[in-house]
Amino acid sequence: MSMKLVWLWGILYFHLSLLTAITTCLPFEDGNNNNVKINGQSLELTQTINIQRQEYLQRQCDLWSNDMEKSQSLDDLTEFQMDHMIVDQEHKLLYCYVPKVACTNWKRVLMLLTGKWHNGTDPLQIPGSLAHSIGMFTKFYDLTEEERLKVLGEDYTRFILVRHPFERLLSAYRNKLEGDAPSARYFQSRVGRQIIKELRPGATNESLNLGDDVQFGEFVQYLLTPELSRTNQTEYNEHWEVIAKLCNPCVMKYNVVGKYDTLLDDSALALYLAGAQNLTFPTGHKPSSTRANLRNYFDPLPIGAIRRLYEIYEEDFRLFDYGMDDVLGFEFG
Repeated sequence: MSMKLVWLWGILYFHLSLLTAITTCLPFEDGNNNNVKINGQSLELTQTINIQRQEYLQRQCDLWSNDMEKSQSLDDLTEFQMDHMIVDQEHKLLYCYVPKVACTNWKRVLMLLTGKWHNGTDPLQIPGSLAHSIGMFTKFYDLTEEERLKVLGEDYTRFILVRHPFERLLSAYRNKLEGDAPSARYFQSRVGRQIIKELRPGATNESLNLGDDVQFGEFVQYLLTPELSRTNQTEYNEHWEVIAKLCNPCVMKYNVVGKYDTLLDDSALALYLAGAQNLTFPTGHKPSSTRANLRNYFDPLPIGAIRRLYEIYEEDFRLFDYGMDDVLGFEFG
């Protein structure tokens, strides 16, 4: 049986399983203090949209592999390519986390789900630094070959959350280079100082020492200069790495494809399918203003720079059905 037929059968099986679960009228109870109720009707609607996303993703994977004249398999994945894939074998859930797409809150939820937090049921009480700590979760590369194949089977929920590539990029810049949080100071002292030293002629000593006034245009130029921004000229920092490189969707065949715009609905669906009826995704996260600011940051950039930036993230644009209209007001031909 071809991989495409397996994919399509998996979608059909997945949908039938959800409908069966809905007809049993299993409730979504409050698992923390967020008072979110998810009913079967909203789950079914979310799953209908999800199936459309899966089908679109598979079509784009087929086209992309044809364009690139190559296709990747599970055996081709390196440890780096599996590093963002968290596995909960008890609940048969794989979650590929993408920085700047609610990954801190999702890791908090997973700590509750896997019994790694015992001081209450509100995920927002879990320190972000703890959720991100090394060794907290089982990764896909920790599994045996047999266990990995089981993860790719129809019994597993494989979940990814994605975001408009340029919105995610701007969010990373604002949080890591423009902000004043401790994590921003870390990036400013390393990445920011490097950007200013290499890309700003006549920089002041203060800027060279602090790296805290990097302009968005300078950050974009940094990304377009691989000898500066890519480790061994192959990999970006995870906060602005291409999502397809972090999560390899054409290999992993995600059966819940969530988007930042529908974060709560898609997270509820993933948790429901993983059997976490008493746990909800936190609604107390601060709404992002990044989408509203896209044009303010991108309009001053030369069109050539935006086109080159698009080419870097083209795979994400194509696989996850994003366009340039939000940024430019038109699409590239």
